[in-house]
Amino acid sequence: MSKRPASERIQDFREVDQGLSAEEAVAEAARCLQCKKPKCVEGCPVTIDIPGFLADVAAGNFREAARTIKQDNMLPAICGRVCPQETQCEGVCILGIKDKPVSIGSLERFVADWEYDHGVELPEVAPSTGKRVAVVGSGPAGLTAAAELARAGHSVTIFESLHEAGGVLTYGIPSFRLPKDVVAREIEQVLALGVDLKLNHLVGRSVSVDELLAFDAVVLGTGAGLPYFMGIEGDNLNGVYSANEYLTRVNLMHADRFPDFDTPVVRASRVAVVGAGNVAMDAARVARRLGARVFLIYRRREEDFPARAAEIENAKEEGIEFLTCANPVRILGGPTVTGIECVRMEMCEPDQSGRPTPRPIEGSTFSLDVDAVIEAIGQGPNPLLIHLIPGLAIGRKGNVEVDGEGKTSLSGVYAAGDVATGAATVIWAMGAAKQAAQRAARAIDRMLEES
Repeated sequence: MSKRPASERIQDFREVDQGLSAEEAVAEAARCLQCKKPKCVEGCPVTIDIPGFLADVAAGNFREAARTIKQDNMLPAICGRVCPQETQCEGVCILGIKDKPVSIGSLERFVADWEYDHGVELPEVAPSTGKRVAVVGSGPAGLTAAAELARAGHSVTIFESLHEAGGVLTYGIPSFRLPKDVVAREIEQVLALGVDLKLNHLVGRSVSVDELLAFDAVVLGTGAGLPYFMGIEGDNLNGVYSANEYLTRVNLMHADRFPDFDTPVVRASRVAVVGAGNVAMDAARVARRLGARVFLIYRRREEDFPARAAEIENAKEEGIEFLTCANPVRILGGPTVTGIECVRMEMCEPDQSGRPTPRPIEGSTFSLDVDAVIEAIGQGPNPLLIHLIPGLAIGRKGNVEVDGEGKTSLSGVYAAGDVATGAATVIWAMGAAKQAAQRAARAIDRMLEES
């Protein structure tokens, strides 16, 4: 896909990637070899019939391609934009051995956008079972579970604690990577299946746990909203943010438009972002658009960055300055941030992930003058709800313990996405939610047969 020039796009929050034309989509889809045993489907966490929809696109039958995708994925415009296809469906494409893999993600996005422009069709919904299912959280896991259960004929209610639906899709991923109107239109399609969305409903507070457990089944999809901090001196200074808070203020609460909105964010001139995952790249690119010079600090080498290659490239083009093999040891200032002190790192033997283990180099400390620090070093499951439910087994890392299909320790209660696995990708949350919803649906079917 073509993308907007960096000099232009750092001035606003409009989408960077420009998508495919119909002619480009047909030509790209025609490259698919239609393998008898398609590895791309195995590489997709929601198991879309990829060869099927690619054949439809290659034939110019975009309507049928949309129908094919929606049999397994009700959020194709979102997934086509933010899924790490290079490590999933495209990563196992046979063409990638000697050439470039088929651009499956770009084609999924094209089909979803084409359908929106030419009239949306909804998948068939089964007759009503009369059974009620509560879904807690309206992020990718919650939306996927709700769609699966609604299509099975169950009455689904989503409880969302915030004033807008979408979870990380709305408050976490910046608009230049995932436009908010794209998120809104795909949420509307899920709701059109008959799903009831209740905003500003915090389970355990405005909705009691007893009310929740009165449903025939419950799916927890509350995500990973608990940010991790480095735990170093200066963590509590004004101007230190978790990436979660920083992105929420800008994406959901429009702090980039302060003072028009009453949720400000530091308009720093020099920002340090700690971390090198996709969230770190998002935070750095947002700070750049708000006018800052941005330093991205990571304790390993650039080739060890966990972020997607495309996002690393975009960040470089937009002027983000990478400081690799460096690790913060102290945030300077008081009461506000004035700098960050780091130590140089050397790479030692590989750890279990295959990446080298970093070790501080004695006497190598240095300081950067910055007036804001954004910590993007990971986050864990949101503890607000899960600790209120008696008998719910909680894992060592604060996650809800589930079996291979999303069932928790409580009968009729399932969990999916980051609340069960810890922070992961959107599509992995959706895949887990699909499994959990299908198991919940089967359990409800058994209840109906027994009644």
